[in-house]
Amino acid sequence: MSNIRGFCEKALSSLTPNQVDFLQTLPKAELHAHLNGCIPIALLQDLARERAASDNPASDAVQQGIEQLLNGVELNEIGDFFGLFPAIYALTSTPEALGRAARAVLELFLRGPTPQCQYLELRSTPRATAAMTRREYVRVVLDEIDLFNTGGGEIQAALIVSMDRRMGKADLRECLDIAVDLRREGRRVVGVDLCGDPMAGDINDLREYFAEAKQAGLGVTLHIAETAANPSDETLDLLSFGPHRLGHATFLDPDAKSIVLKEKMCIEICLSSNLLCKTVTTLDEHHIGYYLKHGHPVAICTDDTLPFRNSLLGEYALLLAARPLGLGLSENEVETVAAGSWAGRFTV
Repeated sequence: MSNIRGFCEKALSSLTPNQVDFLQTLPKAELHAHLNGCIPIALLQDLARERAASDNPASDAVQQGIEQLLNGVELNEIGDFFGLFPAIYALTSTPEALGRAARAVLELFLRGPTPQCQYLELRSTPRATAAMTRREYVRVVLDEIDLFNTGGGEIQAALIVSMDRRMGKADLRECLDIAVDLRREGRRVVGVDLCGDPMAGDINDLREYFAEAKQAGLGVTLHIAETAANPSDETLDLLSFGPHRLGHATFLDPDAKSIVLKEKMCIEICLSSNLLCKTVTTLDEHHIGYYLKHGHPVAICTDDTLPFRNSLLGEYALLLAARPLGLGLSENEVETVAAGSWAGRFTV
């Protein structure tokens, strides 16, 4: 299975060698990458083979996902990916497997002949399993992140702890306490994220946790207005949390946009994700155009490289490639966008 398909592949293949070299050498920061959505397929297949050879019982959904992985699954529809989540969670349910997964994702972005970026904020929701607590889950990921921050130079990687909208108050409290405690220990926890089903949960139940996160010095990013069904009053309530960054922010009304522009909240833009999930129809209609027109900071991100078959280089190719394959930005304009990603990083 090749690394890049679809919109990114077409945009990247349309560029000249000099343009590709420009994008490869451009300093880039990845600020919106979900750990479990970016695990390389080769590693998942290895883990599936190991699981199949063991005596561990699996549910039908997990077994079906493992069989798909072993048979060389083709992710041609978004639903094909989400159907794999039970298997992905089962395959990364031990500290050893989770560590391997985190290491592979970090290497995907930060290592190799042409690293995707020079700085990565990886995000994940702490998950308790039979083999580890939520706190142990986060420590395992941070241990892998630490291995990428030992060169004596700039910090290369950090963690954002995600909190799911479907969580109850006890789970939200536990995740927040883990993030705050580990940051105070000096670990590379830089922020908290609100994620999950965009239609789930009561926003008023979330406010106190994000207020405490800010008081503890953590950055706050919120998945917001991801669907047209998200009510505008909910979006305004979320903006009143005072987030530093916004994930997707696809369906902001004029009042919300006014607040975002005034407060200079960086927008985490995931072009392929939006196109493939059909929350936008074409690049020309994508809301990135509005923010570029207003000189507003945006961060170009991948979201989930496994289902979207993209890379950060490919996402930047969508900026530089001529229309209709890309937005047709100049190299100077692309440099300005990349600088917005750097400026949007959370403080380590």
